[in-house]
Amino acid sequence: MERVTEGLTPQLRWRHARGTLRLARPGVMAIVNLTPDSFFDGGQLLCDGVVAVDAARSRARALVDDGADLLDLGGESTRPGARPVARAEELARVVPVIAALADDVAVPLSVDTRHAEVARMALEAGAAIVNDVSGLADPAMIEVVAERGAGLVIGHLRGVPRTMQRDVAFVDAIGEVTDELGAAVERAVSGGISRAQLVVDPGLGFGKTAEQSAALLGAGAHLERALGCPVMIGASRKSFLGVITGKAVRERGSASVAAAVVAVRRGAALVRVHDVAQTVDALRVCAAADDAWARAGREASP
Repeated sequence: MERVTEGLTPQLRWRHARGTLRLARPGVMAIVNLTPDSFFDGGQLLCDGVVAVDAARSRARALVDDGADLLDLGGESTRPGARPVARAEELARVVPVIAALADDVAVPLSVDTRHAEVARMALEAGAAIVNDVSGLADPAMIEVVAERGAGLVIGHLRGVPRTMQRDVAFVDAIGEVTDELGAAVERAVSGGISRAQLVVDPGLGFGKTAEQSAALLGAGAHLERALGCPVMIGASRKSFLGVITGKAVRERGSASVAAAVVAVRRGAALVRVHDVAQTVDALRVCAAADDAWARAGREASP
């Protein structure tokens, strides 16, 4: 994590392969699913099983217009129960879209992958960030990110998506997630990746119960203090929100926006979302209220 001070306001910057993402305000990462089987909007950008690059480009531009600070493109679903995808198929889904978008949108591109080979090809095509939900399960991932100077999101996951919800076992979920993410951060730093390139994600819904995910939703400040890295929270449309609200996936938009607000209020530097415009508006209202309260001479609200 790299902090610089301008006036009295600490500024947070995340270094990646194409520059720096400034996080003076919380960043919004937009999800772009290039798969047929993602739990919320999988298949929307495919035609006869093949990713439609023009449709993906239009979707990406719309998300940027909605206020996305970066786009996260994934070619392999990591929902609970998802089966792994052949590496050639994952590459065929993501690389052409990244190549088409690299100089077409004004925000950094992230590739959502657990696999070093896919990360390498995506970075060569123009991605700037790797979002690895597996917590560096592929031992070659660190070398790829270090060589390219890419940003890296280290996610927390025990096991693999297909079986991660079968035997959830934590004694102290927050403590154990913190320790395991910390170990992954140290591996990355030892492998030549600067802390300024790192963001951590506690992996809500990835091998956690609904209650554990709800607790981790508010763990941003704790994780940043413990690990020295900005924190990204991805709660959008996930099953623990369904447990809380009783709503189906397509009815969880309001809950997802509320979760993003909670995450930011509790210290998250980034949120990963499907509902970009609504999330951006909600975070702007929170920021404006805090700023107005401060200008009125009051201390920041809790």
